This record gives sequence, structure tokens and C-alpha cells, in this order.
Amino acid sequence: MTTLKTSDADMHRLAATLGDAAVALGWAIATAESCTGGWVAQAITSVAGSSRWFDRGFVTYTNQAKHDMLSVSVATLEQFGAVSEQTVTEMARGALIHSRAQLAVAVSGIAGPGGGTPDKAVGTVWFAWATADGALKTALNVFDGDRESVRRQAVVTALAGLAEMAEMAHG
Repeated sequence: MTTLKTSDADMHRLAATLGDAAVALGWAIATAESCTGGWVAQAITSVAGSSRWFDRGFVTYTNQAKHDMLSVSVATLEQFGAVSEQTVTEMARGALIHSRAQLAVAVSGIAGPGGGTPDKAVGTVWFAWATADGALKTALNVFDGDRESVRRQAVVTALAGLAEMAEMAHG
């Protein structure tokens, strides 16, 4: 398992790098978060000037919130669950639809200490990154550690993926 650099300073550097890429593209960013509870948006807004490139964040902790705010299908939630590739894909696309952003990230997982199942252990986190032009990337990570550690690693992964998608688009 890879050990991620997850200090507040590391998060700030990643968010600042993301900001530079977003400004270069003229893009805005949106976040759709469940297990991270808005921490990705907080990391982004810790960067001075982020109002130029951060549009909004959705904290959708419940399935009902995912449906109401991001248009995640009830059928998707019932069939695959909140912690699934299908759900984060719909969350990311919903964040784009319900914002003025050109790039979005979605995060849904099981931070623990409880809530894990044989199929989805504590530390399981799904991510999706989507652009307004239709690009999509998803990833599944199973992080080690306590609740704080799982959430911190998820924030870093979300930010790194956003920066990567923006840099790829910039060419």
C-alpha cells in the first residue's frame, strides 16, 4: 500500500497546484463529497484567490442528499449502494450539471470505524473525476488507518486527481 503525504501543507500545495491549472484553463471546480464531509472544498478554499476557480461544493452524506442535490438515481443507490463506482460517477456528473464548473470530483466511502461489510471494508473509498466535455476517470482505494487517516488520504487523492485531470486538459 502506498503511503500518501497527507499533511495540511501537502494538501495546500496540491490545492494550489490545482488552482494554477484551473486558472490556466479558465475552469471552475466543484466537489461532491460524502465521507470527506466537505474537506476537499475546505482544502481548496484554504488557497488565497480560490474564488477565481472554485465554484461550489456539495456535501451529500445521505443517499437522499445525493439524489436531491446531485440527481443520483435512486435505482443506482439501491442497486449498487452509496460506495460504488456507479454512484460516484453520477455524483461527479451531477456536480457539473448543478454548478458552473468544468471539472468536478466525487468522493464516497466508508471511513469507519464501523460501517464496513465483507464486500466493502472500512477504508474503501470510490472517486470519480469528470469534466464538462465528457472525460471521466474513476478509482477505488482501500486506505489503512483510523477514520481521520482514511478521510485525510481521500482528500489528498481527490485533490491529486483533480490536478491530474486539469493538467491533462491543459496539455
